[in-house]
Amino acid sequence: MAKPLGVITRGTTGRNRLRRCDRWLVHSPRVRRALTAAADPLVVDLGFGAMPVTTLELAARLHAVRPDIRLVGLEIDPGRVAAAAPAAIPGVSFALGGFELAGLRPVLVRAFNVLRQYPVEAVPRVWERLRGQLADGGLIIDGTCDELGRRCAWVLLDADGPISLTLACDPHRIDRPSDLAERLPKALIHHNVPSQPIHDLLAAADRHWAAAAGHGVFGPRVRWRAMLAGLADDGCPVAPQRRRLRDAVLTVPWAAVAPAGADPTGLP
Repeated sequence: MAKPLGVITRGTTGRNRLRRCDRWLVHSPRVRRALTAAADPLVVDLGFGAMPVTTLELAARLHAVRPDIRLVGLEIDPGRVAAAAPAAIPGVSFALGGFELAGLRPVLVRAFNVLRQYPVEAVPRVWERLRGQLADGGLIIDGTCDELGRRCAWVLLDADGPISLTLACDPHRIDRPSDLAERLPKALIHHNVPSQPIHDLLAAADRHWAAAAGHGVFGPRVRWRAMLAGLADDGCPVAPQRRRLRDAVLTVPWAAVAPAGADPTGLP
């Protein structure tokens, strides 16, 4: 096999670090359709890090959607692959691979805390490469989170480009929604400046969070839902939450946050 594409990441990971994204995946109608319609439910966890724990957690959670999923954890560090091998279980394996996806054609790719360590100029090329390797109807999650997974953000992409941005957090651990700005994906974090759509979204979320302060007596999750309702009333295309998730989640179409002057890939 050709040398894996990419550079070795720091590898930082931890148990349940990616739980918020995993829960969102399990309940996303778009993701569920892709998994249930796939002839081969192959999922790739790209850059699983120094320990394979989050790969195994993803498999367990997606099993509720598609019991016969095959999940491959990829790393470009042979030492990490060798260390993970004993953790393999039926339906879950580990292999050497990078952005070339080891020649696989998955229906879902999760790449978390990977592109954050690359220059922003690399994002369009990586997105294009990953999109070109998807199975029909396949999807990609490009995301970032803090060390404990309390503040997260991710972009959902398909073969045509970015679809949506999701912000998710433990609302007990923030002062305002814009606290999540530090965890924006690489494609957006440098665009969080005045006059850019992502900056406008976070500023609007902060305003409605402040206006919903009275709901805080019922808990920060109720306040978050009031904030979402305020954004929707102002015309922000907030995706409705299909159920009362334990996580505070804000999802908008990519068009609502794409950098000003972006090309079809979503980047300038």
